[in-house]
Amino acid sequence: MTLTLLQPSPLKPRRVVILGSGFIGGAIAEHLVADSIEVLTLKSSSLNLLDDNAAKNLALKLRADDVLVFASAKAPCKDVDMLQDNIQMAKAVGKALSLQSVAQLIYISSDAVYKDSKEPISEKSCAEPQSLHGLMHLARELILRQQYQGPFAIVRPTLVYGIKDPHNGYGPNRFGRLAKEGGEIVLFGKGEEKRDHVYVEDIAKLVRLLILHRAVGVVNAVSNQTVSFNELAQFATTFFHSTGVVIETQRVGVMPHDGYRPFEPSVASIVFPGFQFRDWHTGLTEVYANAVG
Repeated sequence: MTLTLLQPSPLKPRRVVILGSGFIGGAIAEHLVADSIEVLTLKSSSLNLLDDNAAKNLALKLRADDVLVFASAKAPCKDVDMLQDNIQMAKAVGKALSLQSVAQLIYISSDAVYKDSKEPISEKSCAEPQSLHGLMHLARELILRQQYQGPFAIVRPTLVYGIKDPHNGYGPNRFGRLAKEGGEIVLFGKGEEKRDHVYVEDIAKLVRLLILHRAVGVVNAVSNQTVSFNELAQFATTFFHSTGVVIETQRVGVMPHDGYRPFEPSVASIVFPGFQFRDWHTGLTEVYANAVG
């Protein structure tokens, strides 16, 4: 599915409702508010999508001229119980939309829906997930597509970094925090696997454009640049003049994605000529300059 703009000239919606106030959802909300767009953020404390009445409660909060951004998930999806919960959440959203439709739906998915490939992955690549996490997102995409017949855009980000990342998982956010504190950065193996990383602020800017132009289709949120985890660790220690060291280890288990997962440039750069994802060096320089939290 290609990315199509139903609104060639940008037009602000009356309101954007965001399901999920986490890392990505929070960044999207900040960018929309900065553009003077009314935002209603629904946290799990105010709307638990696993509750029996979730669909009805969500439908009561929606208006026909809303844009709904679905960024809530129990992630990463590691087991069958989490898979079932995430599917139940999507079913609740789908049912809510059957009760009260909206002007546009945007789902924040994941590049995990794509099969591993030595050839660069694009929006045209077959969605053939090889993990529960990827299966979860693809299942949710299909559930929403079946339940909602209006303008629907799917954003598939790769590994995400940014200032307010809450996960502290293996990668540039954690490396920056450790380097700043003078701690050791322990790599899996030699940290030789190469991955693409995308700045959360760029995802938020992309979603804003999708909303302003009433976009329909699939778009990957990728920088089109691979970098090894070893390079990222070395960059972090150099940036912070860290007294800590980067430690290579004996790898245990299979290297994820066979050590390489490249992407073609996102269709976003074609559809939105003035937009581009920042390369990892530029993005991380901004993140680290603002002191990793």
